[in-house]
Amino acid sequence: MEMKNYLIDTFRFNDHANNMVLKKIKELPDKTASIKFFSHLINSQNKWMQRILNNPEAPTMSWWDPVYDLNDLEKEWSSSLQIWLDYLESKTEEELVEELTFIGFDGDKWAATAKDIALQLNYHSIHHRAQIQTLIRQQGLEPDFVDYIGTKYRKLS
Repeated sequence: MEMKNYLIDTFRFNDHANNMVLKKIKELPDKTASIKFFSHLINSQNKWMQRILNNPEAPTMSWWDPVYDLNDLEKEWSSSLQIWLDYLESKTEEELVEELTFIGFDGDKWAATAKDIALQLNYHSIHHRAQIQTLIRQQGLEPDFVDYIGTKYRKLS
């Protein structure tokens, strides 16, 4: 599989799993921490895209703020995801491995490939989704099965 397709498929998997988790967040007695983590995923996707686009506001964008209202999470998530899917669709395999420059946390110039940034965002999503799943379990609810293999395997009999 080409890297471009792998990245798009991984974003789509994370979209599926994160939407399942979002439905469960809505059932939680205490939604605060889960909303904060979910908002952080959205902000991270938005900030990285603005870094790639060399938006001069990108260095001042927060990884953690804003914390979105529960009723806005689905829309904000979809928007941040679509920006990445559109970006990846517009790139060739070669463009995905070219270094991009951006202004980092310290105000200095940094470089990374679009491929590595996209991988980071997807792995980052898995990490924080696991934290949210732990919060769901701690509050007495059974987390949904959101493992990747659950979207791929099939029963034969």
